[in-house]
Order: sequence, then C-alpha cells, then structure tokens
Amino acid sequence: MLRRFIPFAADLWTNRMLLWQFTLRNVELRHKGSHLGLIWSFLNPLLMLGLYVLVFGYIFGGSFGVLPHETKVEYALGIFLGLTMFHIIAETLGISPTLIVGNPNFVKKVVFPLEILPAASVGAALFHTGISLILVLLGVLLFGPGLAITALWLPVIVVPLILLCLGASWFFSALGVFFRDVGQMMQFTTMALMFSSAVFYSAQRIPANVWHYMRFNPVLLAIEMTRDAVLWQRPINFSHLAYLYVASLVICYLGHLAFRRMKPAFADVL
Repeated sequence: MLRRFIPFAADLWTNRMLLWQFTLRNVELRHKGSHLGLIWSFLNPLLMLGLYVLVFGYIFGGSFGVLPHETKVEYALGIFLGLTMFHIIAETLGISPTLIVGNPNFVKKVVFPLEILPAASVGAALFHTGISLILVLLGVLLFGPGLAITALWLPVIVVPLILLCLGASWFFSALGVFFRDVGQMMQFTTMALMFSSAVFYSAQRIPANVWHYMRFNPVLLAIEMTRDAVLWQRPINFSHLAYLYVASLVICYLGHLAFRRMKPAFADVL
C-alpha cells in the first residue's frame, strides 16, 4: 500500500539502514583530513552568526520592520535564521547534478538502490542545518526576545522543506546524468532563489503586485513562517503551511518519479 501511494517513502524505509550509513559517510567525508573534524560543523555556523551580527546588525544597521523595537542583534539573527533554512535547499541544488555522475561504480551495480545517493546528500545537509538551527535558537534565547510556545512549530515547518529537497535532489541528480550543463546552471539558480526567498528582508516589504507571484515560492513561505515561530512570535499562517506541505509532497513525488523513469538509462550514458 505504501509503495503504491507514497513510493518514495517506501524506498527510503526499505533501505533505511543503507541511507543512514551513506548519510554518516557524507558527513564524515566533508571534514575528512581536517584537524578539528566535526567541530567545524559547530564552529563554522558560530563564526557566521558572529559575522552576520557585525556586518548586517552594526555596519549596515538594517531592519526587517516587523518588531516595533527590533535590535541589531535580532535583525542579524533573522538573517541567520533565513540563511539556515535556505542552506539545506542551496546545498541540495549545488551537489545534486554530480551525485550520479560522480559515482559510476554504484550505477553499474544492478542491486544497488541509487535513490539512496540523493537522499543521503539531503540527510547530510540536514545534519549541518540542524546544528545551525540549534545555535540560532540559543542566540534567540540568550540575545533575542526569547523562545515562545510558537517555536514548537519549527519541526512542522522543517519537514516539508526536507521533502522539497528530496524531490529536487532526485530530479536534478537524474537530469545531471544526461545534461552536464545543469551543474553550471545551479549557481545562478541558487542565487536567484535566495534573493526571491526573503532571506534578507521580510515578506511584508514585498510590493503587492510582486507578492502575487512570489507567494507561490515554498522556500519563501518556509523562511517567513520560521521567523514568525522562532523570532517574531507571531501565529502561523495555516493556509501557507498547508500550501507548503502540498507543494513539497508534489515536488517530492514528481522528483522521485522522474528519477525512477530515467534510472534505467544511467548505465548507458555513463
């Protein structure tokens, strides 16, 4: 039943142990050879948080214009929170086109479930995103307005973002086998997506005629709802949350379907 209606969930569950092993492998490979190892997973976002507070909070002196007495630290925390949520999709888009091309030995193994490679890359990105989220939550608790009950919505918002990343990873990893230029396009695509996802500004500053189109961007809605829940302590927009889940499920399903359809031709191309 699960394989018929939610095939991507069935594949992930069937190969859950292999998925876990490859996720750990991706995390370890990122820091292989460095003296501090996994410590960089905590040190990098901590250094970035300090840099955002200095640059955006004190040098540029920006503001989201949401809180009545927003401090410079709160503005920097808002940017860091937005970038943290955006990081998982940016990392997914950046690495996906080379996942299958860079592992031809797995393609030639008939029994190996290739769907695991994109899913494991998303798992590794989620690991680093989780660390950044912990740091920004501590920042909001210690230097911001504090954490309210609305912060409990954070896992609910992160789940559809993971589904969106899975769908994108499956689709672009398969497409990258046949069109190598996809990898070159990802840098511009990621940059365009970042500026259209309200990372450095609040959604309420988007002009009405532009918002008419940008409101369909699920990444923008995820970032805005995350700030509402964690930083601004505003009620969640349930229509936006419902759209985020529907859009992410559709993208995940279609991405997995496209991967399954293109997979039989991988060996011939590589």
